[in-house]
Amino acid sequence: MASIGNFFRRSLRRSGRREGKEEASAAENNPLRVPQRKPGERSSVLYSAGQFFFEYLVVVSLKKMSDGRYEPKITYQFPKRENLLKGQKEEEERLLQAIPLFCFPDGNNWAPVTEFTSETFSFVLTNVDGSRKIGYCRRLLPSGRGVRLPEVFCIISCLGCFGLFSKILDEVEKRRQISMAVIYPFMQGLRESPFPAPGKTVTIKSFIPESGTELIELTRPVDAHLEHVEFQALLQRLSPHLILHIFASAVLERRLIFLAEELSVLSQCIHAVAALLYPFTWAHTYIPVVPECLLDTVCCPTPFMVGIQMRHLERVLDQPMEEALIVDLCEGKILRAVGDEEDILPIKLQNEMLTSLNRHNNNNNVHTSEQVNTLVSEAFVQFFVRMVGHYASHIKWSKNGSGTFQERAFCKAITSKTNRKFVKKFVKTNMFSLFIEEAEKSRIPQEAYFQQKITEYHEQKKHRRDS
Repeated sequence: MASIGNFFRRSLRRSGRREGKEEASAAENNPLRVPQRKPGERSSVLYSAGQFFFEYLVVVSLKKMSDGRYEPKITYQFPKRENLLKGQKEEEERLLQAIPLFCFPDGNNWAPVTEFTSETFSFVLTNVDGSRKIGYCRRLLPSGRGVRLPEVFCIISCLGCFGLFSKILDEVEKRRQISMAVIYPFMQGLRESPFPAPGKTVTIKSFIPESGTELIELTRPVDAHLEHVEFQALLQRLSPHLILHIFASAVLERRLIFLAEELSVLSQCIHAVAALLYPFTWAHTYIPVVPECLLDTVCCPTPFMVGIQMRHLERVLDQPMEEALIVDLCEGKILRAVGDEEDILPIKLQNEMLTSLNRHNNNNNVHTSEQVNTLVSEAFVQFFVRMVGHYASHIKWSKNGSGTFQERAFCKAITSKTNRKFVKKFVKTNMFSLFIEEAEKSRIPQEAYFQQKITEYHEQKKHRRDS
């Protein structure tokens, strides 16, 4: 376990733009802190077309130790990478050491079983350079007779697209029930195929004994910023009112702890909360499923967003942690709050978002997850459009093409006192700083969808004035 600790010490630590020496010092004493991105870096979960679908497929199995407990170990890896430079090899070894811990985050107390319901979840690992890799996991019981231990098929990718990788894991599981040997040609075909552009489809040919050649179509959602999210998972477990409290805490970069027993619920709901922040990105500690041995993450003095299994609730509450929002996803309630969550967001906009979420929640005509994602996202994007959509007008450009954000003028331009009060707090967050630093680099907006919504909003305002 010491080697895993070293992985986090080396990989999960760096200070951001607005963090002073005091916070940097706190980070040095906390090995679990996820690094902030460098000024101007884009979100490190990439969405570009043409890349490999994945870096690795690994199988993590439980091996019985001398003390009777089980420890997760990688028993299969595809592809085996060769001819790596020394630094690359060391980084790969640290990555492969960490993966088993996140595939079986629920500890070592396992026993062979005859029945086990497959579950899908994901985790995020952050490299020393700030780039993120996502682990898409399917935990299943291999076919056979008698008692058996579950195993995890984990696909490591730098691409964020939960729905797409869930479908890939469906195909992996189907082949696993036949033979491990059938998985390799499918994954090889996938690796040789380019990651499709938003809205496009890639077709994989795959041979299955007794079934012949199958054509598997993998399609990316049209809206790339929604492809790693399932808002329905959040709406099924929390009321719109509580979702707004969580959103308010996340916007001000506070400490958030989510509790559920199922790993799939934790990862889906935390990804959904992070997606509510679009076009901004959560840039602090982000662990959708915290392994049991890393529960002291909740003692971190800096912002974090983490998911913890409900069985560890008492241990979490016993930790000497600072103020945090603790959300029970099983019962759909908040267990602990700072107390001001109701007052963070401007009341008028808060009520409009609440009305919108309630309408979507009660709309029986909305069936597909894509429709739900679009409708929910729209409510939160509109919030940011109205709060900070005028940011580009307050970037002063020099002759050499570099921009400087005029923060004071930006805040002063907001006529509503309640809106201005919120924005003055929001501009001090790391997520806003990173967004602005990127905007200062180019006159061409990086988040095209957000810019489109800003343009539409201004056109609607002009139309209302002219009519």
